[in-house]
Amino acid sequence: MVRIVFMGTPDFSVPVLQQLIHDGYDVVGVVTQPDKPKGRKRELTPPPVKVEAEKHGIPVLQPTKIREKEQYEQVLALKPDLIVTAAFGQILPKALLEAPTYGCINVHASLLPELRGGAPIHYAILQGKTKTGITIMYMVEKLDAGDILTQVEVPIAETDTVGTLHDKLSIAGAKLLSETIPLLLAGKITPIPQEEEKATFAYNIKREQEKIDWMKTGEAIYNHIRGLNPWPVAYTTYEGQVWKIWWGEKIPAQGHAAPGTIIATDRDGIVVATGNETAIKITELQPAGKKRMSAEQFLLGAGVTIGTKLGDDDEN
Repeated sequence: MVRIVFMGTPDFSVPVLQQLIHDGYDVVGVVTQPDKPKGRKRELTPPPVKVEAEKHGIPVLQPTKIREKEQYEQVLALKPDLIVTAAFGQILPKALLEAPTYGCINVHASLLPELRGGAPIHYAILQGKTKTGITIMYMVEKLDAGDILTQVEVPIAETDTVGTLHDKLSIAGAKLLSETIPLLLAGKITPIPQEEEKATFAYNIKREQEKIDWMKTGEAIYNHIRGLNPWPVAYTTYEGQVWKIWWGEKIPAQGHAAPGTIIATDRDGIVVATGNETAIKITELQPAGKKRMSAEQFLLGAGVTIGTKLGDDDEN
């Protein structure tokens, strides 16, 4: 039986591991990131993949730096015939890439060579794409640049968030892997080199990217809000106070107010001018230090001044 080592860390990786177990492969070990402190109490919390592996009695390794010899040698000691990764979070050393008989393959959440990097789901929505997908490819030392084995497209709905698209892609990735491994083991796949000139990148989201630029079009701002929901969440400022913007709607703008100006409020939203004729109605927000709430709940307890510009003040 083929010996598989699975490497993954977040929720995205869990259905992929579950699929390997369901398909009856000999998963001889799971490699994931170290436990990390979470919450206000900073309690050490295991990654989702570790929790799943322990349910099935699979040995777990948690290297801090997989590229260090003493750490990757623990993986080599498991004598994998195939290494499967999905959102592991560390670059693998050459010694690991070359060791397994059938190589190392990765389940990546984009249609490579588009959106290489750690945040392909975010960027697919931020860029207003109507489709993305899953690519299973050989791993190489260069970021997400290996030869493509299989791909599947996944449509992006107008109301998809990072959260909903993440779940669709995770399931699609598990299914595609299930179809791909038997073909790979039988030598029935011809790998296809990526077209380097078509490569784009989806690097991890930085704090400065989270702030809404009201000069952009309403469509782009709507994509910005859903492309950062439910993490890390878009934000703006109102009179120096941070508002996290969880959700909003596109509506026709009334008048020609400067971008970022609050132009109206109604029972269920705060309407803000943008860089074009499409306004954004904020329907769900989280003021600094408070809980996430509907705009209706917020407006019951706090007044906002029509004509005030959002995003003019630096974050406190």
